[in-house]
Order: sequence, then structure tokens, then C-alpha cells
Amino acid sequence: MPAGSLSFKSRESLQALFCPQSVAVIGASTAPEKLGYQIFKNILDAGFPGTVHPINPKATEILGRRCYPSIDAIPDQVDLATIIIPAPFVADTIRQCGKRGVKGAIVISGGFSETGPEGEVLQNQLVEAARESNVAVIGPNCQGVNNPHHPLCASWPLLTRRGGVAIVSQSGTVGAALMDWASQEELGVSTFVSLGNRADVDEADLIHYFAQDPHTRTIAIYMEGVKAAPKFLQAVRQCRKPLVILKAGRTPKGRKAAESHTRSLAGRDEVYEGVFRQLGIHRADDLEELYDFSKALAYLPRPKGRRLLIVTSSGGSGILATDMAENTGLDVAPLPEEMARKLRAVLPKHCIVANPLDLTGDANAEMYRQVVEAAGPHFDIVGLIFGDPIPGASAVVGTDPLQLVIYLGGAEVERHERLLFHRKGIPVFPTPERGIRALSELLR
Repeated sequence: MPAGSLSFKSRESLQALFCPQSVAVIGASTAPEKLGYQIFKNILDAGFPGTVHPINPKATEILGRRCYPSIDAIPDQVDLATIIIPAPFVADTIRQCGKRGVKGAIVISGGFSETGPEGEVLQNQLVEAARESNVAVIGPNCQGVNNPHHPLCASWPLLTRRGGVAIVSQSGTVGAALMDWASQEELGVSTFVSLGNRADVDEADLIHYFAQDPHTRTIAIYMEGVKAAPKFLQAVRQCRKPLVILKAGRTPKGRKAAESHTRSLAGRDEVYEGVFRQLGIHRADDLEELYDFSKALAYLPRPKGRRLLIVTSSGGSGILATDMAENTGLDVAPLPEEMARKLRAVLPKHCIVANPLDLTGDANAEMYRQVVEAAGPHFDIVGLIFGDPIPGASAVVGTDPLQLVIYLGGAEVERHERLLFHRKGIPVFPTPERGIRALSELLR
């Protein structure tokens, strides 16, 4: 991990990036196919509560809003500038923003250090301008910021579902994919930040910020390398919220690819592995784990213990869940005789009253409810695997004991039930393996 400064960006400057009262889009366009148009439109369509000013010297109006030739021409105070102009003009634009009292800038534009030596010079000029002007900069070469709680969508695509996971990503597309998954499941996010080249604001600044953000329960990060090791370590040590990291560039060729993508110093993977383990960071091995772990840590309470009862309508999925539970240190304990006797009295005779407990293909929501009720005194966790369309499944799930919900299949009734779960803030997992693996992170 590379060394660097220990000082974090001020909360005031980061508030300007995530919760501004006024925004200028420098490089706003009249052409719908251009990012300057799409981002300006997304800010409006997301319902941004403040003022939004398009800046383009060649236009007089964009989407019904008066267009200004420069930041200097805007009569009002501007908190945030979203910049989508050619790289050679960005540094001077940052200086103009600083003179107008702008506190934050999101530089979408590419053409900086990721392109080679000439771009590196331009990025150094950008950094110098930002520091001289006291402007906090996200980017360059990034996909912007989306804060549904404000709401501010200076990014793409337009997604407005609010949730409890902050997504921080060096790759805009990777981060947007995670946000899209959360939106489709109606869980949403607290904030999405695409860091790009991290010329100024970096992952440590954002860990420090989101650790204090009331809307954020868990911080999920896709990174290709740490920019400043001492600062990162301090931010993590001070953070009291779960932190899940997918560190890409684990192999020699992967590290080389990371260094050419956003000019990240990927570093030796064994160093990251040791640091993550020592600091209690939840390490994800792929995108699905990053999403699943973050979802579980944000929305599931920590179980009181490791005793797990698996309840299923599919024998095969129960076996898969049992294997994963055993491999991750969960205790798939036998049913106490008292509980087994009680269940045999109320369940159909063909049900397999054991652990896993197989309700078979004609299971219904009431049968699941009876099992959960009986399990309370004996198990810390009940894993509920729904393998067939079961109307009313979402109505039987509670929190005592902790209930892990796994919903297989894609029938319309299942999609509907999954959405009902998510609207209640109950995460649902698509396979036994993914659900049990995410559950095990709660017990680390």
C-alpha cells in the first residue's frame, strides 16, 4: 500500500458534493445523446430540491432552463459543479469555481492519468487547481454521484430508490451495476460514488464521511488499490459500521490491468489480505459477494449464536444449504425431541421433520409459520428456502429468531413475494449458497 497524507476532507466540502443546495452543470448539452444532456436531465428528473444551472456558451436554454456562458455569469451561489468538458480546460474551470465559492466538483471528463504521461500532467494541474481553490473534487474519469436521500443524481443511469448501503467504486460501471441490482430489488442505496482516478477525494475520505452518515448502515467498496495507506488505515480503524471490500487486481495480470485502468497501484494481494483480516474488513471475492455481504450486514441483525435450522420445500436445496452451512462454521443441529414431537403433530405426515426440515412440494405459508414458531426457543437462525410459488410467504417472516430468506425460481408470484420482503427491509437471496455465505459474514 502506498503512503500518503493522514488528513481527511472536511465534512463541509463533502456535504457540497453529496447534499448541495445548488448545482451547475458545466458542459451541459442540447444533444440528447451526449452525457452533458443526460446528466443535466437526470438531476432534474431525480427531483433535486435546489437550483440547477446549465452552463454552455453556445446555448441559451436547455430543457427549459436558462443557460449561462460560464460559472461567473450565474448570479446565485453554487455549491457543486458537475464538469463534463475536455480535459485541457478542467483545471482553469476548477479555479473559476473556487473564485465563485464553489465547494465541490465532480469531474466526469476523461483524458487524464489513465491515458498516459500527457494526461498525467493534466491531472496534476487539476489537483493543484483544486488545492489552491479549496474545491473538493471527485474524479476525474468517473461516473459521478447519486444520493437518493437528497435527492441528487449527477450520474447515470437514473435510479432513485433509497436504501442503507453506500456504494463507493473506482469503476463507474461496476458501481452502477451494484446500484441497479439494489434498485431492482427495491432495496436501494444510501449513496453511489464513482471515484474514477481519485485525483483528490479518495476511498479513505469517503469511509470517514459515510461512517458518520445517518442514512448509511454498511459501506461497500470496489477498489483496485489504496491511494494513501496511513489515511486508509486510520479511516477504517475509526469506522464503526460494517465495511465490505472487493479488491480487484489480485493476480499479476490483474494488477497490470488495474494500473492501466485508473492508474491504481494495485499492490501485492497478500498485503491486502493481511490488513483486511487484521482490521475486520469483510472481503468479497466477486461482485455477487460484495452485493450479498453488504445486503446482509445492512439489513439483518446479528444472530445470537450459530444454531441454524434449515426449512425448505425442496430437498435438494436443503442439502446445498447444509453443505454451505457446515463449510462456513454454522451449526446445523438436530431438532430437540420436544420440538420434533410438536411439529409432527401439526405438519402433514410426509414432511421430513429433521434438520434440514423438508416440507416438500405442497408446502404453504402456514406450514412455514408453524415451524418458525416452534424453532424460537431452540435455534438462533431459521433459514427459510422457498422453492415453489408460495403466496403469503412474506407475511410469516419475522425477526425472532433471525430468519434468512432464500427464494429460488422466477415465477411471477415469487418475484412479487421477493419485492414484498424487500419493501419490508428483509433481504432475500437467490440461492442457498449465496444466502448462507452472506449469513456467515454476520458472525465473523
